[in-house]
Amino acid sequence: MEAKGSKAVNRWLIAAAGVLLQMCLGTVYGWSVFTKPLEVMNEWNRTEVTLAFTIAIGAIGISAAFGGMILNKIGPRFLNLIAAVLFGIGTALTGLAVDKRSLALMYITYGFIGGTGIGMGYVTPISVLVKWFPDRRGLVTGMAIMGFGFGAFFMTSFTPSLIDSIGISYTFYLLGLIFFIIIMASSIVMVNPPASMKQSKQEQEAINGDSLEITLSEAIRMKQFWFFWLMLFVNISAGISLISQASPMVEDIYGQTATQAGIIVGIFSIFNGLGRLIWSAISDVIGRKKVFILLFATQAIVFFIIPRASNLIVFVILACYIYACYGGGFATMPAFAADVFGTKHIGAIYGWILTAWSAAGVAGPIMYSRIRQATQGYSQALVITGISLIISLLLPIFIQDEKK
Repeated sequence: MEAKGSKAVNRWLIAAAGVLLQMCLGTVYGWSVFTKPLEVMNEWNRTEVTLAFTIAIGAIGISAAFGGMILNKIGPRFLNLIAAVLFGIGTALTGLAVDKRSLALMYITYGFIGGTGIGMGYVTPISVLVKWFPDRRGLVTGMAIMGFGFGAFFMTSFTPSLIDSIGISYTFYLLGLIFFIIIMASSIVMVNPPASMKQSKQEQEAINGDSLEITLSEAIRMKQFWFFWLMLFVNISAGISLISQASPMVEDIYGQTATQAGIIVGIFSIFNGLGRLIWSAISDVIGRKKVFILLFATQAIVFFIIPRASNLIVFVILACYIYACYGGGFATMPAFAADVFGTKHIGAIYGWILTAWSAAGVAGPIMYSRIRQATQGYSQALVITGISLIISLLLPIFIQDEKK
């Protein structure tokens, strides 16, 4: 297959590059491993440290919306390069913020600059891969976004030891360099397929059945767009609240050390990644609507059970499922949106749907950290999350029937 203006490109190579790219970006979900060290080193409280993560998530959704709008104009490769610069530099400069003991600088570097880089990079492979894989839309977006889930696993696997050996600041310097190199390398193959690309019979049938060319301005006037937005907001709120507090919860409630908590959060991240692949693949078989109904219903039950989980093993099992559902919602949504709006403008449309990520990323972690400070526990926040999931069960039903 040939990419426009380049030599022959294998679409599976592009998929692999998308996975590596997303793995770097997904390290944001490993932020909780820095919580305790930053609290101890700089005497910052839980809410102050969590705010850096919250700002980053807020910047992701907004920058993804902007990135989606300019994607067709500047091309995925150039947008990817911007992501490499912003996320790499933002992460590295966070080390300087820690050195200077400046919360404000950390909010700017990791939160705003790094978060903007993540959003720019996140939307790129999703838009590219749904065009390269019209016949495996759910599976391939699940593969790419699976990388985002696995990013936290790699962060939590070695970061605690890295912090112990070279310190927090130099850990950020090193991570920034690694992220910059990998994301830059992925840009080489991050291109759209040419109009002249040869298709298999199965792929051509998928393309012929995808004749929708709904624009962003048309999409935001459709009720389906706002149902998508609310569905993503609820699913993200549920999962990201747990993600933002995962490491300190394991330490505070179950008495684990920072290193042990990092290992456990790493296990959670594996399920975050696997859930993205498994649920998106299932959606190709049973349909996206049924997947979201299952996600909401089963998560509600689990959130009601978690506060009663006095055993660490039970908590880990339940949390792994929440992580899998969280990732599954992320992976299924772009294919769901492409089913309803078509693929031509999906970068812009899905980018704006991702503003729900920003809203949820601000609301969820702040609610959990404040309830934790007020009640010295997480039970009330977990129950509130379960109730919101039950209410949201109606949302997928309002989406028009989509292709499977």
